[in-house]
Amino acid sequence: MGAIELDLAPPLVARVGEICLALPGAHEQDAWIGVRWRIRQRTFAHLARVDPAGRSVFGRATGATGPIDVITFRSAGDELEALVGSGFPFYKPEWNPQVVGLVLTTDADWSEVTELLTESYCLMAPQKLARLVERPAT
Repeated sequence: MGAIELDLAPPLVARVGEICLALPGAHEQDAWIGVRWRIRQRTFAHLARVDPAGRSVFGRATGATGPIDVITFRSAGDELEALVGSGFPFYKPEWNPQVVGLVLTTDADWSEVTELLTESYCLMAPQKLARLVERPAT
């Protein structure tokens, strides 16, 4: 049996990076698994290819049966409850009460991903920077 490929596809990293790096002061950084985007020292998005059979807490949290691409981000309040309550492709990792995971399927709604990552950034960014971000009307 061959090794499972857990490298992220460069186009996927580029697509998420384009969303995240458009936010004021955001920067990209390699993480222990995958790539993360931060504002100062606070992570607001983390992209990884995970294998649930492995020992990674990222992989085990998904409930998936094989290698998948996931992104974790921050959420709060009613939105957090709605995302977690909606089920797949969303899931709730246990390591932080504000973290939500999203399995990136081939039919991912990239407008929604953009909104979720923008909201995550605004939760983690200093207010001075968060005020600079144009957010969708709710």
